[in-house]
Amino acid sequence: MRIVVIGGTGLIGSQVVKRLGEHGHDAVPASPNSGVNTVTGEGVEEVLKGADVLVDVSNSPSFADDDVMNFFTAATTNLTNAAKKAGVGHYVALSIVGTDELPDSGYLRAKAAQEKLIKESGLTYSIIRATQFFEFAGAIANSADVGGVVHLPHGGVQPIAASDVAAVVGRTAATEPVNGVLEIGGPEEFTMDGWIRTVLTQRKDEREVVSDPQAKYFGTFLTGRQLVPNEGAQLQPTSLQDWFAAGN
Repeated sequence: MRIVVIGGTGLIGSQVVKRLGEHGHDAVPASPNSGVNTVTGEGVEEVLKGADVLVDVSNSPSFADDDVMNFFTAATTNLTNAAKKAGVGHYVALSIVGTDELPDSGYLRAKAAQEKLIKESGLTYSIIRATQFFEFAGAIANSADVGGVVHLPHGGVQPIAASDVAAVVGRTAATEPVNGVLEIGGPEEFTMDGWIRTVLTQRKDEREVVSDPQAKYFGTFLTGRQLVPNEGAQLQPTSLQDWFAAGN
């Protein structure tokens, strides 16, 4: 199949392209660097000509509330319109567990808007909601650093390896649409502060991590298990210790 991967040069997209290519598919990475700008629409119709599947693993360059909403609504509108025109049979999008449970987060509000546009587009689709990636632990710690102390909420998380996310996205792209939402996560549940503390300890980062009920995550309070996948989610095999053992 010809499968166009929007965001195909990023952390997830590059691995999806590689996996699909290894399985004999014509996987086409698309990004602004290759002349495809989903926000302006530049190059979108051209790259989707003859495509069987569209995979969207793109991300906003800015996480400011208005910027991220404008990115996902403009990009998804352009992609769904072009996909319909091109006769694309399957729209696969990567989203986030908890998207519809944390409306105070501007980023998650934007992802909810993206999902709604896809669901209402008339295209057959699969939305994959993943938990937080192991690879983002360092950035999460840095964003929560106040004077050398990392302040994080105590709510639950079930982080996942980016390689496992890419594997699921690739498999989903190569199979029939689910016309619904598939949730995936890692094999172990942590608290947000506990997960980041474990990573910093492993990396010999001496910053203290404190559980702070006033600390926010992506602009929202995280008090419970909103970022933990629901029952029936497809849990992936790579544990945090496996991930460390692979040299991360």
